Amino acid sequence: MAVDDIQKTVYVNTSEESTDALPVATEVGPTTTWGKFLKKIQLDSSNPERLSNADLDPVPWERRTWRWYNLALYWVSDAFSPSGWRAASSLMQIGLSWRWSLFNIALANILIAIIITFNAHPGARYHVCFPVFSRVPFGFYFSYVMVCMRMITGIFWYGIQTYTGAECVRSLLFAIWPSFRNYPNALPKSANIETNFMISWFVYFMLCVPVHLIRVENTRWYFMFKCCLTPICGFAIVGWTVQSAKSLPGPSLFAEGNTVHGTQFTWAFMSALYSNMGGGSTYATNASDYSRYTRRENSILFQLFALPFSNVLMAVMGVIGAAGTRKLYGKILWDPLLLIDNWTSPGGRAAAAFCAIAFTVAQVGQNISANSIAAANDLNCVFPKYINIRRGQIIAALLGAWALTPWNILTSATAFLSFMSGYSIWLSSIAGILFSDYWLVHRLKYDVRELYKPDGIYRYNKWGFNWRAVVAFTCGWVPLLPGFIHAINPNIKVITGMQRLYFLGFFYGFFCAALVYWVLCYFFPQQETYVEAVLPPGNPLDEELCIDGIGTDIAGSDYGMEKKD
Repeated sequence: MAVDDIQKTVYVNTSEESTDALPVATEVGPTTTWGKFLKKIQLDSSNPERLSNADLDPVPWERRTWRWYNLALYWVSDAFSPSGWRAASSLMQIGLSWRWSLFNIALANILIAIIITFNAHPGARYHVCFPVFSRVPFGFYFSYVMVCMRMITGIFWYGIQTYTGAECVRSLLFAIWPSFRNYPNALPKSANIETNFMISWFVYFMLCVPVHLIRVENTRWYFMFKCCLTPICGFAIVGWTVQSAKSLPGPSLFAEGNTVHGTQFTWAFMSALYSNMGGGSTYATNASDYSRYTRRENSILFQLFALPFSNVLMAVMGVIGAAGTRKLYGKILWDPLLLIDNWTSPGGRAAAAFCAIAFTVAQVGQNISANSIAAANDLNCVFPKYINIRRGQIIAALLGAWALTPWNILTSATAFLSFMSGYSIWLSSIAGILFSDYWLVHRLKYDVRELYKPDGIYRYNKWGFNWRAVVAFTCGWVPLLPGFIHAINPNIKVITGMQRLYFLGFFYGFFCAALVYWVLCYFFPQQETYVEAVLPPGNPLDEELCIDGIGTDIAGSDYGMEKKD
């Protein structure tokens, strides 16, 4: 800020008779271009003292619009996407049979659903997002490091998922205008992208922008619409594939067994389990970003069934579709978009267009639920004076879809892609510490007011970090580093034990960090952080029963509340 932007003091006479000058502070607006710009974009709801704004504060009653079925449909809609369809492909390619692949997917999703549900509870009870309640275990300022780590993940995967979304739009344009397949390419080979795909990319991005502007509590309607549309598409593709291929000769995918055995099978299975659970690591940290919009704490329990059921069902569809394409086209097509691209008759093109629209809707929703809103909450936390969730989503979209140039990453930067795929070694440790602090250390008791005080009880020391969390976080990911490095660059040799420990990465990172953190807090407790819970205001009809504007939660919880006689 320039010197001219500093608040100035002028002197005026209090009356005509008085000759004494009294200082009266008057605020002079910014005079520099940058100062004027910052003043222009400053949020009206920002609070410099609390480093917060309306989107970072606990969600008020009127915005808690999510019910149990909204959370259930959220997970169903998330699973029905091209990536969900392809879930079993990588497992079968490393040697697992279709039965073991589906079992692996089911087990991974059951386990990750349990972790997500546990870490969603702070949001459901206190109605705060991950960047805010992470201040309790990590300390007010060190939590910003965790927030930035998750923000990087969200922005990166937004770009990768945009690539899949552009493929959906391209399939739609192929179905509507077959000549689009042969659209002349005006881009050089070094660009790693062709003109028709760049057009599809731009169209998909523009379709995303309006959805980014929807308030989070209202996105439930989008997920409900998506949940009605995409399963119809999935069942239609499976039905057509089965009907068309059942009478054709050829080898059956269902007759094939494992191609790896013994110890090799065991570690292939564990590697696949780690990969599938690692894909849900972002959800394990950002679960509260959605659960904060629920009214009842027990609404989050329905995730335990909806998440694994929908993901396994979609994987089953992918296996059936792949088995049919082997007979129909002589090769296995794991990608549903490649499958519908083969429908070139007039009727087939109409069906392909419908399916492409459904997959586009699915991909937009998945990118928002998994990536953009998470990154937006993180940006909101880092820059609460200027960025809310809407602005954060647009910024994350621009950075992820354009600044990162994902088409270059997917075609040439394989090492970087492997690096981001293994990023869960950090996120699993974060999720473990969050779980341990909330359920084992503080026993569900947080003071919401203190979460927003830079000098409050969750600061821990003058630097604003909790050394217990730092030690636990380090113990969670450092032993996995050798195997992680080998996964990025197989030319770097590490001992077999380190490689296999990396295959257990999510389990090790989560449980090691959780255990170390609990032990350190048990022997070295920070006593002032052990408080009675203070909930944000709940149902307005109940607020007259409470003191100081701190109400009971609609679920009936009056944890730590003082009530009037």
